[in-house]
Amino acid sequence: MNYRELMSVLSQCELGAALLSEDGAILELNETGLRLLHGDGSLAGKYLRDIAPNLCSSQDPPLYENIAFGEYLLRCPTPDVCELPADTSLLVFRNAVNDACHDMLINILNRLDESVALFDAKGRFYFLNDASVKLESLLLQDVAGADVSTIYRMCDDGGELVIPRVLAEKRPILNHRQHYITCYGKEIATHANTYPVIQNGQVLGGFNVMEDWNQIDDLYRQIFELQEQLASVTSSGKPKKKHVLSAKYQFKDIICKSSAMERIVQQGKQIAKSDSSVMIYGETGTGKELLAQSIHNASRRSNGPFLAINCAAIPENLLEGLLFGTEKGAYTGAESRPGLFEQADSGTLLLDEINSMPIHLQSKLLRVLQEGTLRRVGGATEIRVDVRVLSNINIPPYQAIQENKLRRDLFYRLGVVNLNIPPLRDRKEDIALLAKNFIFKYNKKLEKNVNDIDAATLERFLSYDWPGNVRELQHAIEHAMNLLPEDRCTITPDYIPDHILTESLFARQEPAQEEKGNPSQSPGPRDSLNQTIHEVEYSNICKALRENGGNISRAAKQLQISRQNLQYRIKRYKINLDTLLQDQRFGG
Repeated sequence: MNYRELMSVLSQCELGAALLSEDGAILELNETGLRLLHGDGSLAGKYLRDIAPNLCSSQDPPLYENIAFGEYLLRCPTPDVCELPADTSLLVFRNAVNDACHDMLINILNRLDESVALFDAKGRFYFLNDASVKLESLLLQDVAGADVSTIYRMCDDGGELVIPRVLAEKRPILNHRQHYITCYGKEIATHANTYPVIQNGQVLGGFNVMEDWNQIDDLYRQIFELQEQLASVTSSGKPKKKHVLSAKYQFKDIICKSSAMERIVQQGKQIAKSDSSVMIYGETGTGKELLAQSIHNASRRSNGPFLAINCAAIPENLLEGLLFGTEKGAYTGAESRPGLFEQADSGTLLLDEINSMPIHLQSKLLRVLQEGTLRRVGGATEIRVDVRVLSNINIPPYQAIQENKLRRDLFYRLGVVNLNIPPLRDRKEDIALLAKNFIFKYNKKLEKNVNDIDAATLERFLSYDWPGNVRELQHAIEHAMNLLPEDRCTITPDYIPDHILTESLFARQEPAQEEKGNPSQSPGPRDSLNQTIHEVEYSNICKALRENGGNISRAAKQLQISRQNLQYRIKRYKINLDTLLQDQRFGG
């Protein structure tokens, strides 16, 4: 099929086609192309970049061209064509009004604070906005096409599943409370409005708009507390002293879908019911304090204070006084002050990095735990306290005992219950969900409109070991969103920290690679399929770079990938362009 026949066929398919000269001038337009560009037959010889510059852009994915009011065009992949005149190219485009409207709608929905979920006529998931992802810890790619009854299970007090009823009865159900559990075990309470979408009497689907009922409860509680404080001031003239030391996080704030982390959450909910001491072990950045605060807020002590002290950050000569309090005259300048144990009375005290506490102080701590009484530094009076003690440790407890950093008897007292938070490298199914949650968080903080991370970035995240765990992932997302241009809405590898980009998993698996980065040079066992894929990819990239004299843009076009994608792979395979081209000149 020659190019004129192809242009005619494309027109019948409602696709515009433009034959362009080497410098971008319009040589020919098919019928649909002329109509889409609002041409009157006089466009020949004009430059397409002057009429529709975004159609000429090589950006991947392509940009919308707002050609007229309410009208959008989008560049399409160019099919193979023979008998194309020399020094010409064919550009294909289409009407993309529906695409643009869809993207604008999604953008609007993701800006809402309320959770919005869309369903098709059969009650299958179609879309979740960012607020819904944050609330339910569900990713669209995990639930798209799934029946709502397989994702949600109503709690005993949650009533019936509303969405199938709305679709069946063709009427909205408003102001209803839902109490349900997701397929990943997260328990959620919402206040919702659910609507059917009907056109010409046919049900096309439905959607619901939900608010977190826990947030509503928190708001009511804050209002009541403020009213109580106001009432106490007006009645006596002296405001009633209230505790302002509280834990911020709850179990619903723990974002996860991995079975290992879900098990930790369930264990945490169970032990929150008791007053037993809990020791939480996990590497730096895994979320130990998040779990500790959640345990406190789910316990009977939730209305009491929550205090935390980092035992590694306080000098030894100050730590004892901070914990147990001081009496006037205990040392020069000492005042009578309560310690953290007294301040945490009827609440919870978190001892962070307990293995950094001096051994002699650990013995005093043991006495408080056993007897429930303490003596201030320089004091002679026994003071009774009612405090639940939680502790964090960033090395295995038995290692700390062997290294004489933790008393064995204190471990038995603090570690009545032990929780081990797995590192992020052992629960990589959580990475995409966590990344989405951090994007949602920093969209608000940085006033951005980022939607997601692309496949190449996710691949990079999944192959990285995350020594800093969840905290490092959070900082990586914040780093990328600070650098991302305003017109970009997807995080690509170009914007993530360099050490994450360059320290690839396969590079660590292949320490004996030659300096040029040839993946075929690695010794030791490898998955044969992955090895073959890497070898072919590396070979094709090197070939394209040689044929284009090291020009990355032309090589990327030849490989049919974006320039950024090619740059990422050059870094990944450690390809030195100078060495590559030098080898070509000298027959290497």
